[in-house]
Amino acid sequence: MIKTPYYLIDKTKLLGNMEKIAYVREHSGAKALLALKCFATWSVFDLMQQYMDGTTSSSLYELKLGRQKFAGETHAYSVAWADDEVEEMLENCDKIIFNSIGQLQRFAEQSEGKVRGLRVNPQVSSSDYLLADPARPFSRLGEWDPAKIEQVISQISGFMFHNNCENSDFGLFDKMLGHIEERFGHLLHQVEWVSLGGGIHFTGEDYALDAFCARLKAFSEKYAVQVYLEPGEAAITNSASLEVTVLDTLYNGKHLAVVDSSIEAHMLDLLIYRLNAKMAPNDGAHSYMVCGKSCLAGDIFGEYQFDRPLAIGDRLSFVDAAGYTMVKKNWFNGLKMPSIVVKQLDGSVEVVREFGFEDYVSSLS
Repeated sequence: MIKTPYYLIDKTKLLGNMEKIAYVREHSGAKALLALKCFATWSVFDLMQQYMDGTTSSSLYELKLGRQKFAGETHAYSVAWADDEVEEMLENCDKIIFNSIGQLQRFAEQSEGKVRGLRVNPQVSSSDYLLADPARPFSRLGEWDPAKIEQVISQISGFMFHNNCENSDFGLFDKMLGHIEERFGHLLHQVEWVSLGGGIHFTGEDYALDAFCARLKAFSEKYAVQVYLEPGEAAITNSASLEVTVLDTLYNGKHLAVVDSSIEAHMLDLLIYRLNAKMAPNDGAHSYMVCGKSCLAGDIFGEYQFDRPLAIGDRLSFVDAAGYTMVKKNWFNGLKMPSIVVKQLDGSVEVVREFGFEDYVSSLS
């Protein structure tokens, strides 16, 4: 039995998402790039690169990871490039997307001859969280003034719009894309490619996939552009779990169970957005608050129902644990970091990475 805690990536479940992405690519003509900010566990890139067109990044290190570990295109984006990053960035990318006109102009001479794009902020989004809303008031993410963009359009060949966030509603996507066309249509006719970013949950159950494909295809044909999508969560949704073990149980007005993991260290995104970790549905009569083992008082995964009282040594599984988990894991409290385990398509289970004390030591100085 594999020692917990560990992230378990199930390639069969991952394949289901990949097949939907392949369907969209085939029926819409869009290309799909994995957003490494969400998921960068390269031990499963051998499967993913068969169904996707490359990667998109948010930093130099993500860019280099995509170049080295994932076949296809590498798109380089960063909110701001530092002077000492630009040369290496240009060596590793197929396209560079500048966040601002200021950055585009600052590095215009160095990037001459490269395929260049500009991030555009349409000032509408689907986000329920101000923290994650690219179109929030006073956002630094992209240019929003069509007149200013038109002045530099000769220096670029494409745009990146990333304004969707956890958007599982095709109708809302369609409406926001219409808004983009209304404000920036005259500019879209002047470029060769357009990335519509990530945050579109088109691999989810009951998503209007054919309507989505038709909309992308019509958009592409109307403006004569190559459309790119940048799925993050959509690529890996429901494909992994965090496996943990109960270390202690106690009662303090509620039944509590402490496990050998930590939401702050191992599922940080949920703590940031104040969301409970997901567990497979269980409607038993025994309710427990499942807690992490860090010293943070609010290190709580959530409350769950079980069909029997929990006991020390019981294994629990938090599902849908791929996105924004492994990329955000940290060494808070010096807690043991979860191993990374892959369930292959043939059903075999492989521990691909374990983390130990030396990894902790080397992360500090």
